[in-house]
Amino acid sequence: MHWKPLQNLAFGAVCLLMTESLHSEELAGESGAVARLTAVRQILRQTPLIDGHNDLPWQYRRLTNNLEAIDLRGGTRGHPSQLVTDLPRLRQGGVGGQFWAVYVPASLSGPEAVQATLEQFDLVHRLVRRYPESLAFASTASDIRNLHQQGRIACLIGVEGGHAINNSLAVLRSYYALGARYLTLTHVKNIDWADAAGDKPRHHGLTPFGEEVVRELNRLGMMVDLSHVTDDVMRQALRISRAPVVFTHSSARAVCDHPRNVPDDILRQVAANDGLVMVCFLPGYLNNPCAAHFNAAIAERARRAQEFSDSARVEMELEKWRAAHQAPKATLQDVANHLDHLCKVAGVDHVGIGSDFEGFHGTVEGLEDVSKYPDLLAEMLRRGYSASDVEKIAGANLLRVLGKVETVGKELRGSAGG
Repeated sequence: MHWKPLQNLAFGAVCLLMTESLHSEELAGESGAVARLTAVRQILRQTPLIDGHNDLPWQYRRLTNNLEAIDLRGGTRGHPSQLVTDLPRLRQGGVGGQFWAVYVPASLSGPEAVQATLEQFDLVHRLVRRYPESLAFASTASDIRNLHQQGRIACLIGVEGGHAINNSLAVLRSYYALGARYLTLTHVKNIDWADAAGDKPRHHGLTPFGEEVVRELNRLGMMVDLSHVTDDVMRQALRISRAPVVFTHSSARAVCDHPRNVPDDILRQVAANDGLVMVCFLPGYLNNPCAAHFNAAIAERARRAQEFSDSARVEMELEKWRAAHQAPKATLQDVANHLDHLCKVAGVDHVGIGSDFEGFHGTVEGLEDVSKYPDLLAEMLRRGYSASDVEKIAGANLLRVLGKVETVGKELRGSAGG
């Protein structure tokens, strides 16, 4: 007897029954909410929820590189670090796969940026080894599926910012060998070969070397991440890439007018490319009042940086400003609105989740930490999305895209002689 096909058939039947029951008037209100969460948890037992971007490694570097100082196994809720990520809450959130960002500030460059990035790789490797009962490295889409069946969280690495490769394809290849499975082409500042969203355009797209980076990412089987880049870079990369591209932590510009979000014409190109946009939870990208407050905070930081050379003093002054300028509210409903728009324009096959947890200031009401993903997916069920739709958004789309990127890489390496 082949158990897996029967298990899949049973899962499909359960999800169908649950989805149909959710539309009945009898399950309105609180009982309907419980039923939707039950349906989501059933979906996540079958398909891993995969978050495209979490900055926990940077928080360790910022707070302490001593892994014993912050115990993820015991939980970080109430810890002075104010982390929103730990193993109990990852489990509660149904997380089956996580891309950990090896971020270093865009103010670093050259060999200094490479060294700092390698130190971040080392931290992630040590972190995964520290919790072997819960975490394990994954290199492929197949690894993610296998680890999910074993009940462990698949850990992958994303390099956030092309400044980290120091204009070297050899460094990029070394990062791939260390486990990196995407490169975000820029962070918040332009680099020698690509323009960043929010910075003054210098190249108006990718330079010839920037095009080489995209092609090498394709050859390696490593995802091209277009979060943080300008619209010109997005369009150029989409033209060049032979593999699906991703936006690991971006949202919809039509819903919130911020340059870090993706405009509709590019969403349609992403669909044609068979790529993926993973919705971000950063409040400043979720609604226009939050975006205005976010931009004002950035301007205040820049002003204080000119006034004070001490970065700690700059942050202290910024906290004073934030205390005097209360941020508008961002909510789970805002994130669901972005998902709605992304699905309508790009299609449900091209949408995922990339929270950016541990990488932003403030909170989203209803999505305060990594335990809350099921609430967001339950909201999508409430809005009329099917169990199959939710399965795709949670992780099935990312698995498809990563698998296709791997296939393109194998084909290109074969045609180029390895």
